[in-house]
Amino acid sequence: MMSAFRLLPVALAVACAAAGAQAQTSNSYSSNRSGERSSVLPYTQDGYIGLSAGRSKYDLSSGPVGTEYDNSDSALKIYTGGFFHPNWGVELGYLNAGKARRLGGDTKAHGFNLSLVGRAPLSEQFDVFGKIGTTYGRTRTSGSSSLGVRTGKEDGFGMSYGVGARWAFTPQWAAVIEWENHKFKFSDGDEAVKMTTVGLQYRF
Repeated sequence: MMSAFRLLPVALAVACAAAGAQAQTSNSYSSNRSGERSSVLPYTQDGYIGLSAGRSKYDLSSGPVGTEYDNSDSALKIYTGGFFHPNWGVELGYLNAGKARRLGGDTKAHGFNLSLVGRAPLSEQFDVFGKIGTTYGRTRTSGSSSLGVRTGKEDGFGMSYGVGARWAFTPQWAAVIEWENHKFKFSDGDEAVKMTTVGLQYRF
């Protein structure tokens, strides 16, 4: 699966170059704009909602050699989006990255994300997309003071970006695979949490 993720940025760059010349081309993902499909987000249409689950990976310090360290956990996200252009839109969602076990305690992160989304069709049912935006995150760190961990709660904004692919197996339902990077504020510094998820998306 990871080899496929490494190819996504290349596929996205190639597809976006072609998409600029065919923005008006009809396909199952962006067709029927004259029908004014609804969206939850203002000033957008062709709306969708989605639910995805997968794994997270925290980029955090591990502490002294021999201490417990597990920087991966289950991840979950729920989101909605809409488009103001055949190839450009916005997406709003909530994500929970689970927790990392380290330094005698747990480090948890969750938050809300707002992103600009660019999509490029490769066929009538398959497209790739990229996104860039910001995540307002909340974190909590616990642990043993004897290991030098800084504990406490933090919150704030950080940059986010990601790439993914979507396969529409019906006019309304699609399968989505995605990789994302979110920057969070932790008690011991600003670090990234990466998420790899798969899920379902429903188009209004």
